[in-house]
Amino acid sequence: MVAVAGNRVLGRISSLLAAAGATRATYTALRKRPPGGAVLWERKNYAGRTVHLHAGLATATGTALAAAAAPELPARTRTAAALAVLAAGGCGAYDDVFGADDPRRGFRAHLSALKDGEVTTGAVKLFGIGAAGLAAGALLKERPADKLLAGVVIAGSAHLVNLLDVRPGRAAGAVLALGAPGLLRRGPAGPLSAAPIGAAAAVLGDDLGERTMIGDAGAHALGAALGLAIVTGNGRRGLAAHAAGLIAAAAAGDRVSRAAAAI
Repeated sequence: MVAVAGNRVLGRISSLLAAAGATRATYTALRKRPPGGAVLWERKNYAGRTVHLHAGLATATGTALAAAAAPELPARTRTAAALAVLAAGGCGAYDDVFGADDPRRGFRAHLSALKDGEVTTGAVKLFGIGAAGLAAGALLKERPADKLLAGVVIAGSAHLVNLLDVRPGRAAGAVLALGAPGLLRRGPAGPLSAAPIGAAAAVLGDDLGERTMIGDAGAHALGAALGLAIVTGNGRRGLAAHAAGLIAAAAAGDRVSRAAAAI
């Protein structure tokens, strides 16, 4: 038993360090040679300071690599992790780059535009992450109801972390706090929790120092990874409870973001 527990701890530490190392390496590479040029990834933050979005792509990459390579995980879980995290990060990056000048925010605004025949970057993100969450949920669960709940939890977790990304360090700090209990869980939930924690920790200092921001790419990828950990660590009742909470948070999105900004 002691040996098993020791191996479990080492596995989580390994996943955490792998995520942190991969994230930091990607972050450094992106700063040296940003794809498309530096200007493409520069933004003004809430205080009007110019920052770059390299932390978003870096955390998405580091989280996906660590989750897909984590010990103790079945092949289907690795596939689900890579799919959900990379899709969430990719959709978020698309919105970061091409939706930067779009003032519309929230599900209602993007769905209203879609009703009028306009496909916004927010709509692409909404449906892309939702579809990836459902596909990942289908890989992780057996029964149809559980597959659906799992998809809601993965996509909802991605959205929740993005709601918190309103000030430096808010989203990354939330990932550390929300993911920490998962480190103690048995099975896939442990290493799947360790991956986003390691990735978020790797860029937290630069985020707080207002040198970078994780943007939609990082927030959605980190949130999707937390959702995967929740899904693998819960049965139907737990999934239903988490899904209900995440839907409520999405419905109260503006209030959630304002509360995060006030902390």
